[in-house]
Amino acid sequence: MNQPVRKAVFPVAGLGTRILPATKAIPKEMLTVVDKPLIQYAVEEAKSAGIEQFIFVTGRAKSAIEDHFDVAYELEATLRERGKSEVLAELGSWLPAAGQIAYTRQQRPLGLGHAVWCARHLVGDEPFAVVLVDDLMVCDPPCLKQMVDVYARIGGNVVAVVEVPREHTRRYGVLDIVEDDGTLARAKGVVEKPDPADAPSNLTIVGRYIIQPEIFGHLDRIRPGTGNEIQLTDGLAMLIADGQPLHALRTAGRRFDYGDKLGLLEANIALGLKSPELGPAFRQILQRYL
Repeated sequence: MNQPVRKAVFPVAGLGTRILPATKAIPKEMLTVVDKPLIQYAVEEAKSAGIEQFIFVTGRAKSAIEDHFDVAYELEATLRERGKSEVLAELGSWLPAAGQIAYTRQQRPLGLGHAVWCARHLVGDEPFAVVLVDDLMVCDPPCLKQMVDVYARIGGNVVAVVEVPREHTRRYGVLDIVEDDGTLARAKGVVEKPDPADAPSNLTIVGRYIIQPEIFGHLDRIRPGTGNEIQLTDGLAMLIADGQPLHALRTAGRRFDYGDKLGLLEANIALGLKSPELGPAFRQILQRYL
């Protein structure tokens, strides 16, 4: 039986430079999608997948994230006094319990692999998930839940993937595939941001991973690669070289790139239209401009 995935790492130390000036004073993870911050969607997705411990790898000026996942005594007291019981209950419904959240700092911006490595002592010797908050996944069942179910069956390492036009491969980690049934593929290698002419496929990793703890030993030894950063994909390639399987799951659902201004707008439109409370009125507003 495969060891269960109980912990998830959220690398949230990035500066959000692609969507400045919105992120000059506000963490990009705290930007809203309709009526809640992006980071909350990621945590709720992880909870739905059975994650019990939430590890945030933060940086400077990220205290708003910690405050969001804390109890706001003054706010709750005010809501209670005003009889806002439904709002009060909703505030507590998604909040992880005391002791379920941990924070560590990525003191230098040395890449995703380095950010994950910073969480090594909190993860320990067990498989774990990595959730990139920028990639908002709208899936039913939730993306990470689909991946956990696959992992429970096949073990090893699992990544979420999408197919992209070949000219876009230079933006992603790209898999070299040996088996593919249309939903689940097995990779014999992975390359970070290859030139389209050199890309082994157009199957690219998006921001969800289930990884075995042996990757920490590799990340500890990796030298900076593409972009002068320590790449998580290089660690995954080393796991494959060790004989560990890496499977890629095409998850059912939609992905929105919230690190991009157009992705930000599209996510708000898509989820706004989907909202039972706001959708009908929002549709009428949009029609005025079309």
